[in-house]
Amino acid sequence: MKSIPIYQIDTFTNQLFSGNPAAVCILKEWLPETLMQSIGAENNLAETAFIVPKEDKFEIRWFTPTVEVDLCGHATLAAAYVLFNEYDYPDELIQFHSHRSGLLKVKKDGDTFYLDFPCDTLKKIEDKNEIIQACTGILPLEVYKGKTDYMAVIESEDALLQMEPNLTAISKLDARGLIVTAKGTNADFVSRFFAPQSGINEDPVTGSAHTSLIPYWSTRLQKTQLSAQQLSPRGGQLHCTYKHHRCLIGGQARLYLKGEVWVG
Repeated sequence: MKSIPIYQIDTFTNQLFSGNPAAVCILKEWLPETLMQSIGAENNLAETAFIVPKEDKFEIRWFTPTVEVDLCGHATLAAAYVLFNEYDYPDELIQFHSHRSGLLKVKKDGDTFYLDFPCDTLKKIEDKNEIIQACTGILPLEVYKGKTDYMAVIESEDALLQMEPNLTAISKLDARGLIVTAKGTNADFVSRFFAPQSGINEDPVTGSAHTSLIPYWSTRLQKTQLSAQQLSPRGGQLHCTYKHHRCLIGGQARLYLKGEVWVG
């Protein structure tokens, strides 16, 4: 049997047992896709990241308990945390390459890690308001569709906190998941993210969803530096910058565990 180093990191938080947990597996070469999916299912976290060194970069892939996804922010942040803190990566910038999402960068600034991701392109959808209302119990002010998700804008943070999602209805959307967002009270904007069709009923903190949220709220609020909160039960804090069609998404992280996965 061979062993694979594995780490579990709480991301977008400065304390354990909050933020979004992700597993990180460090590989020398790619495993069969079915095995990586089995490890993702066994970990039973929103995301497991697998990384392989490739010249001066790292290739990266992400698996939920049920599917491989195109992009995952918090697991990329977790992977960078592991490389910086457990493997003493010497530079302040790590470059990851995803065969689904292209070049992704993470910069370390003290104890904060900044994801540098391409911004999503949103298209306003005029005929989905009633469908989204069935998913959330709230008639949205606006509905948009990005590369992978729907995004619904609602009237207030209080409404977002009190919202009881219909996960069965959300699971039928033709998307990875549903972002629901509102203007914040103590942050520029707040959000929640649901993806039962991807094996994640409610994600604690979703870095990739902020590639949709940042350009929207930057335009609406007429500012490029934004603070964000994800209002899941675990909660999360994000520092956001809109910069030349790129989204900089900053957060802290904490190591929860490290060990080995044994495979045949």
